Amino acid sequence: MHQQIVLDANILVRAVLGVRVADLLKRYAERVSFFAPQIAFDDASRHLPAIAAKRGVDSTLLLDSLAHLHTVVEAISPNLTDLWKEEAVARIGTRDMMDWPIVAAALALDCPIWTEDRDFFGTGVAVWTTERIEIFLSRADSH
Repeated sequence: MHQQIVLDANILVRAVLGVRVADLLKRYAERVSFFAPQIAFDDASRHLPAIAAKRGVDSTLLLDSLAHLHTVVEAISPNLTDLWKEEAVARIGTRDMMDWPIVAAALALDCPIWTEDRDFFGTGVAVWTTERIEIFLSRADSH
């Protein structure tokens, strides 16, 4: 069975800013399908200019790097996540309501979420953090 996983916006930002997440995406891209709702890409693009300014980096470079992620991470249309909105909102509960598209994408694709956000725990969807994600990703090697 082919592995697939939904990425939260914070993972997209880590892929742009760091080495580990970008390396994992590149290393497993042929064996694992990576997805993120379009809103996660939008969120990341809103946060990157401020991060670039703090780091004294040209924001264009970071935004270009984010755009390049589309070659590895497939954007999920709101048309799909909207179908699962009611269920996702019920599951996210009183936590960050802006996270419902991530849950909706995971429900639609019947796969886990890769995030650093603790709000997803307890939603009934498997959640992986970067610290442990390679356990999940390496399963693709054994299938």
